[in-house]
Amino acid sequence: MMRVGVDLGGTKVEGVVIDAADNVLWRERVLLDLPDADLVQQYEHTLQRIEHLLALMVQAQPETINMPVGIGTPGAETAQGVMKNCNSVCLNGQPLGKDLQQRLQRPVRLANDANCFTLAEARMGAAREARHVFGVILGTGVGGGLVIGEQLHVGVNGIAGEWGHNSLPATLLNADSMRGQKTNRPCYCGRVDCVETWLSGPGLSESYASLAGQTVPAEEVVKRAGAGEAQAVQVMELYYEQLAHCLAQVINVFDPEVVVLGGGLSKITALYEEVPRRWQSGIFSNTINTQLRQATLGDSAGVFGAAWLWE
Repeated sequence: MMRVGVDLGGTKVEGVVIDAADNVLWRERVLLDLPDADLVQQYEHTLQRIEHLLALMVQAQPETINMPVGIGTPGAETAQGVMKNCNSVCLNGQPLGKDLQQRLQRPVRLANDANCFTLAEARMGAAREARHVFGVILGTGVGGGLVIGEQLHVGVNGIAGEWGHNSLPATLLNADSMRGQKTNRPCYCGRVDCVETWLSGPGLSESYASLAGQTVPAEEVVKRAGAGEAQAVQVMELYYEQLAHCLAQVINVFDPEVVVLGGGLSKITALYEEVPRRWQSGIFSNTINTQLRQATLGDSAGVFGAAWLWE
């Protein structure tokens, strides 16, 4: 059985066709390149780019012309069929699935991009032997997804795994390690001090700027910490502590065999030693068998997971 998947990102749209053995038969990316226009025009442009990508797919793989397509999105679809919680804000409130189904003339199934990432890593990647998997994206934003028995768990409200928009625990906000940090960080969702505002790439940059008075990209903060710069080291220690305790809360609720980290910050090798060492104090168990692993499918995990939405 062939499967078709599309990953709708902030800057690009990627498509893939895989066979029953998960071999890639076709794969392509096109730039999204949203125009500097109002949200309605940006939404229309997004639909056009997805339609263009599927046309390229059919040109290369004609047998996919009527096949169902799974699409990973930067948000969730409500029970009413409109999008919510999208950091690509032109999608919010729009009937994306319905509009794409009409344009593409084929069945469409949507899922949050973090859910697609988790499904791919559970089926094909770092957690492929585990039954219960929590997937985490640590990048420009912070997202999560839950897989049980190789099936997505999305919940009655379609928000299962959205730990990035929980508030950072008060014990962390008031910790001694927070000296020099400005709290009440605004989040695009309208709240303050969401986990995302601290554990995303921009959040890590902001933590460093609070101490050093200089804004640099997250990867530069990591590099400076590796070189022994005191302020960068302090910020990374704070990051490890926050990530560990936020994941401990997830483990207390879901108790997965594997937590998989993806996104740009998942490449910080120290995470896989520092975080499990620190999450122990927050987990309600004398023994902790949960493993923390780095994703193995890279930035294409989302598109593979989207293809698996139709099974």
